[in-house]
Amino acid sequence: MFKTMEFKDDKLYLIDQRKLPREHVIFQCNSYKDVDFAIRDMVVRGAPAIGAASAYGVVLAAKEFVSLDKYDFLINLEEAMKTLYNARPTAVNLMWAIDKMRKLIKESKDLVNREIYKEIKKLANRIYEEDIKTNKKIGEYGNTIIPENARILTHCNAGALATVDYGTALGVIRSAHYSNKNIQVYVDETRPRLQGAKLTAWELMEDNIPCKLISDNVAATLIRDGKIDIIVVGADRIATNGDTANKIGTFMLSVVAKVYNVPFYIAAPISTIDFKIKTGDEIVIEERDSTEVTYIDGIRIAPEGVEVYNPAFDVTPGENITGIITEKGIIKPPYRENIGKLIHP
Repeated sequence: MFKTMEFKDDKLYLIDQRKLPREHVIFQCNSYKDVDFAIRDMVVRGAPAIGAASAYGVVLAAKEFVSLDKYDFLINLEEAMKTLYNARPTAVNLMWAIDKMRKLIKESKDLVNREIYKEIKKLANRIYEEDIKTNKKIGEYGNTIIPENARILTHCNAGALATVDYGTALGVIRSAHYSNKNIQVYVDETRPRLQGAKLTAWELMEDNIPCKLISDNVAATLIRDGKIDIIVVGADRIATNGDTANKIGTFMLSVVAKVYNVPFYIAAPISTIDFKIKTGDEIVIEERDSTEVTYIDGIRIAPEGVEVYNPAFDVTPGENITGIITEKGIIKPPYRENIGKLIHP
């Protein structure tokens, strides 16, 4: 099994997802600025993976500034965390990881710099390890709603590449496959960056999980014709009413699924739920460069000068979602009440 990321010898090593599937290249981060670039340029992507990478970015910042006096050490560390925090605006796991780091640093401020650095590194390692355990639990719970011989549709990449390991939506799919349920996976190509074609199809083929790649335009026809039994996708941020931000095109799938009574599930860790926001209206949607739409792999496919609207995500309303698969179980509607029980069981 490949490793999406690995921290060793005080360096963070990432699979460069911009290069897949044609090349398997490792991107080396020697500083927090390298991590910031890797997140912004989508060397690493997927909410849980971004969260873990940002945590190691703080480790690299602490290492860089550890020899400064305490005041300058803490000031520079906070500036590094601000940089990382703002690398991408939609994926809440990034903010979650940085907030955990800030809390630890505040609680450890009376320690000498090197001890603070050690505590930061321990926390980053815990975030890394816990993500793997979390995804395995998501897979276990999700497997309970996957029928035998299921034809599953997924969108974008919510696999091992989007996490530390195993995946969220693909974690559910992996668990079903390992249970010998004889599943078939339909993979949306996921324009404009083609994460489905480049990443999800690659992951599934690496694991010998039967899959078919489809253009995004085909999904509605498959759903209408009764050829999809269940849809499972990931998430970048979930509001407390169940509204979910995920890769652009997810909302469209949910609408068609609702019309044709196809179960539509989100698979995501509790850390992807933003308990500070009440609805999806509060989620900031990242807009990315027009060249992602007008070019494919460096080749222009649209007229010079055409205007482009390129949001990276959309918000699926909770009313379109059958359930949210987490490491603590499957949350069902009403979401505001049942998500609230996670905080006050």
